[in-house]
Amino acid sequence: MPMSGTCLCGAVSYEIAAAKSQVGACHCRMCQAWSGGVFIGLRVASDEVTLKGEENLTVYRSSDWAERGFCATCGSSLFYRITAPGPMQDEYHFGAGTLDDWGDLKMNEEFFIDRKPAAYAFAGDRKTMTSDEVFALFASKG
Repeated sequence: MPMSGTCLCGAVSYEIAAAKSQVGACHCRMCQAWSGGVFIGLRVASDEVTLKGEENLTVYRSSDWAERGFCATCGSSLFYRITAPGPMQDEYHFGAGTLDDWGDLKMNEEFFIDRKPAAYAFAGDRKTMTSDEVFALFASKG
């Protein structure tokens, strides 16, 4: 069953070909500033995504390995996309808050765990990666 989502005003929407079961949380400083807190993202291969309203989409290259897409009309943060060469290139991470329905999504990983603010914590166990581990992952691909 496909999944879908949209920005706040509906000018940009997307459809994901098959339902996903897991999301991840990123605590890096860029995601904190971009999302206003923790970024909870749904990992999706580029060939599983159909974007609509792309004329209303603005893309910002936020690092050497990624870009972020947002609605030019309402400003909603929609996705983070990997641009670095390697097996994750062109992979999207859609903001879970933009989904029309979260369904039974479970959190399975947290990135930049060493930068997570002390003000919150998520229940349950999952895979975690520190800043050094995340940077090593991208450095090994380039």
